[in-house]
Amino acid sequence: MDRPGQGWCADITYLPRRRGFLYLVAIMDWFTRKVLSWRISNTLEADFCVEALNEAIHRFGAPGIMNTDQGSQFTSLAWTDRLKRVGTRISMEGKGRCIDHIFIERLWRSLKYECAYLQAWKTGSQAKAAIGSWIAFYNHRRPHTAHGGIPPAMVYSTGSKPTGRRRQ
Repeated sequence: MDRPGQGWCADITYLPRRRGFLYLVAIMDWFTRKVLSWRISNTLEADFCVEALNEAIHRFGAPGIMNTDQGSQFTSLAWTDRLKRVGTRISMEGKGRCIDHIFIERLWRSLKYECAYLQAWKTGSQAKAAIGSWIAFYNHRRPHTAHGGIPPAMVYSTGSKPTGRRRQ
């Protein structure tokens, strides 16, 4: 991938709460690592994933390729049909191959250690507000080592990675 929009990835992670879990899906651009859209749900139905996908396509156009794991949400008719209707090629990693999904797995690690594990949310609204703030920080202000310290949203808007390292 050498520019934004060529390939996206999506994944789901769990978010601990005081009682139980919530589930978070994110759609990420491979080249820039920008989170294009996300949703939280208290169930693992495919609907919240398709909503995030629809938002990303509406805001950024369809990607050339979408890579996911083989979870039931990403193999559902609603998900695959949506991608086929916009002409996106579907790519799924092999079972047990989380290394194929390294960019979004790294996002989960950062989000959990910098946000989710530091709070004990009582409600989904609290979780949604905190996750929204953290993702805005990640996209627009958090230095990214793959981009020489430039945040993902800045790389997305310019369409290219810096050639030299930025001083911080």
